[in-house]
Amino acid sequence: MIREIGAIDSIFNRFLSELRDVNIQQDRMRFRRNMERLGEILAYEISKTLEYEEKEVITPLGMARMKLPSVRPVLATILRAGLPLHQGLLNYFDASDCAYASAYRKYTKDEAFTIKLDYVSSPSLEGKTLIISDPMLATGGSLIAAIKGLLLNGEPKHIHVVTLLASEEGIINLKRHFSLKPFTIWVGAVDDELTAKAYIVPGLGDAGDLAFGAKED
Repeated sequence: MIREIGAIDSIFNRFLSELRDVNIQQDRMRFRRNMERLGEILAYEISKTLEYEEKEVITPLGMARMKLPSVRPVLATILRAGLPLHQGLLNYFDASDCAYASAYRKYTKDEAFTIKLDYVSSPSLEGKTLIISDPMLATGGSLIAAIKGLLLNGEPKHIHVVTLLASEEGIINLKRHFSLKPFTIWVGAVDDELTAKAYIVPGLGDAGDLAFGAKED
């Protein structure tokens, strides 16, 4: 299942447009904060799909019956670009356990690349709801590698993938690899083009560099 949040008229699109804007994105702190805001909105949208149970809450004047979440999802992200988006999700799912994976493109001299997965840290995922975030879904290689690494820690009952911008190719690749699993992709917008170097167009550039500064390859 794919849910494109940016297709719905809401404040979500203001924050996403600022991420794309070449002038506004030069403000590194605002770029990170906008990613965090988008994570908060996506957390709210995902919360509508979770399981709830009625509980009694004692107030100063009596007792109220409230529908409260019965599911505590595990939040995962891919270092480093996913950290601000992950923080937005964690702001709402603040009691969640967290998992982290280091997956990145390793380039060769001819500018081809392979995906390297160097590090995975995760609690047990057996029977849990997993929410994994990465701001850009280009080819899907990093997310596929990270999810496969995380699944060594147990089989979740549902996987939610959270991304801000995606290509059609990346979505197809994710669906192909995880078609037999309960799986939802939450995306801000789907862009039409993926370049020969696997960059999303119009996209927004390199989310990790814009959030934290340029790196040496």
